[in-house]
Amino acid sequence: MGESRVMPMFPLGTVLLPHALLPLHVFEPRYRTMTRQVLGSDGEFGVVLIERGSEVGGGDVRFAVGTVARIVRAQELPDGGYALATVGVRRIRVARWLPDDPFPQAEVVDLGEPPTALDHERLRARAVTALDAVCELYRRADPRVPALPAIGDDAERASYEIAALAPIGPLDAQRVLETDGAGDRLALLAELLDDHARVLLSGDFLPPE
Repeated sequence: MGESRVMPMFPLGTVLLPHALLPLHVFEPRYRTMTRQVLGSDGEFGVVLIERGSEVGGGDVRFAVGTVARIVRAQELPDGGYALATVGVRRIRVARWLPDDPFPQAEVVDLGEPPTALDHERLRARAVTALDAVCELYRRADPRVPALPAIGDDAERASYEIAALAPIGPLDAQRVLETDGAGDRLALLAELLDDHARVLLSGDFLPPE
């Protein structure tokens, strides 16, 4: 981990993963102020999942591991808000929250990526197979479910691409984000997807063959 630095923060009810896209509609006055400052600097801010509480109004409890979001497109709206297109860049850990004045800020440190496991190709293939199996179950229930996009060969990127496509909730997505190492993330995703497939097969989700 590197040195800490102060970063504007945007707590949300969803998890932003590295390499994933996140559209945002900024309407609260404090986040309008934050957006103007960010657009005038490096275009980056932190996104963390809210553990308890609401996105609006403050007073929430937040997870410590999040992702740096980079603004790739911004449009100021007639009411003074913003429509933002952002992309996840890298993981961060909050070392210390600062007062939410005039908007949430924190001292953060970058989280490095451990070396890729030697068996990363097997782990990637295992997670892709598990994702394919779950999507096929959904397709049996609804043929309109689209085919999956291609998953990259790079293990680190593939782990986040699979997580973004997987039908998992925000708490499981947070578990993936907090897991160090692409191999461990891929193994966790395969486990989560296998569990999801078992739930689908054991319930009334699927039509009779």
